[in-house]
Amino acid sequence: MSRKFIKNTKENILDIARNLFAEYTYLCVSMDDIANKLNITKPALYYHFKGKKELYKEILEKVFKELETEIFKAINQVQDPKAKLCQLINSYLRYGQKEKFLIKSLLLCFAKIDSSLKKEVINFWNKLNLSLQKVFEEIFSTSQKDVKTVSSLFVSIMNGLLLEQLLNNSLDLEQISKKLINILEIE
Repeated sequence: MSRKFIKNTKENILDIARNLFAEYTYLCVSMDDIANKLNITKPALYYHFKGKKELYKEILEKVFKELETEIFKAINQVQDPKAKLCQLINSYLRYGQKEKFLIKSLLLCFAKIDSSLKKEVINFWNKLNLSLQKVFEEIFSTSQKDVKTVSSLFVSIMNGLLLEQLLNNSLDLEQISKKLINILEIE
């Protein structure tokens, strides 16, 4: 098999598994389900991934990298701290809405996944949080705010809003941005 074929196959597996995990959650998807959806054998699937946990971890890594990329792409378009915060909020929520089923899967099933996978998820959240702390340092450069706490609160608020969106199906990004900016006291 050529490297290009193997890479394309691996990407296809990741895409299909991502959709299945998003729709049915990590707990309800088996390697059999993924192989069947791909119309390949289980040994072919195991050629690319040791197991479901490794596959899910790679998907999560990709999701967190995409989220971080979206955030930094958005905030780098503006200079004003208030505008940066608005871009940060909007990009986080837009990404969460785009990936709503995967976010739902992650948020709702977290308590039930095994501890080693939980540690991986926590590690991804911590990496994102560190990146966000740098953003908040820039946004609040003239303030005495505790950026570590602000960052943790921000992620919690964003995830809560995304969960609310999934349950109630209504988020007004502009209104939320204005309210959060007021709460965080950006002038």
